Amino acid sequence: MLRTTALGVRRGSAEVLQGVDLAVSTGSWLAVVGPNGAGKSTLLSAVAGLLPHTGDVELGGRNLRSLRPRERAQVLAYAPQEPELPADLTVTDYVLLGRTPYRSMIGGDRPADTALVAEVLEQLDLTRHAAHRLDRLSGGERRRAVLARALAQRAPLLLLDEPTAGLDVGHAQQLLELLDGLRRSEAVTLVTTLHDLTLAGQYADALLLLDGGHTVAAGPPGDVLRAAVLGERYQATLTVLDPGDGSLAVVPLRPRQ
Repeated sequence: MLRTTALGVRRGSAEVLQGVDLAVSTGSWLAVVGPNGAGKSTLLSAVAGLLPHTGDVELGGRNLRSLRPRERAQVLAYAPQEPELPADLTVTDYVLLGRTPYRSMIGGDRPADTALVAEVLEQLDLTRHAAHRLDRLSGGERRRAVLARALAQRAPLLLLDEPTAGLDVGHAQQLLELLDGLRRSEAVTLVTTLHDLTLAGQYADALLLLDGGHTVAAGPPGDVLRAAVLGERYQATLTVLDPGDGSLAVVPLRPRQ
């Protein structure tokens, strides 16, 4: 579904992403992890076609540069970490924007589109806010509205930058379970950045650890979530717990005095 070859991004004289190779199969979940400034958000922005880049990005076997904006929007949906939201729109009207790639220029909202938006709002616990303006929402509610717009796009590839940021533990778990259900039932492919290494290890099929714009480690969670590697890259003291049920937990430890 997604392949990058020698993907790089330069900002001024600095190379913020260098030589990143990815191969993400349909219906799988890749979590991109790494310390602040590692290049995680830059990677997603480049794959979404929002940043000039070197190397190649292929979506479903087609080069990103060959896709018109409308075609690209039908293949991938991107939810940035800090989007600019139009304050005067209601939640419903904002989420309906996710249906734009499928609507004619002169047509209004189709019943199928409004029904889909209502379903997504229910899934993300936003139904009671459907008629509220975006500027009247809390930070976590606005975050869920952004994710709702991406989900309403119904693209086969979802690029989500820190989807659980600003969410309480209940809504974070609800969202991750929803995403996991989509990939299993509808073969949606997920590429997410995640600060929470434990959540990354529990939900993703594969992890990509970035640091300084370079790939440090890639593969199944058990190959990437190793205390020695993480401790060096995050400059932290931690341990990785493996209860033997396929889940991993990364636990910070207070340094010994």
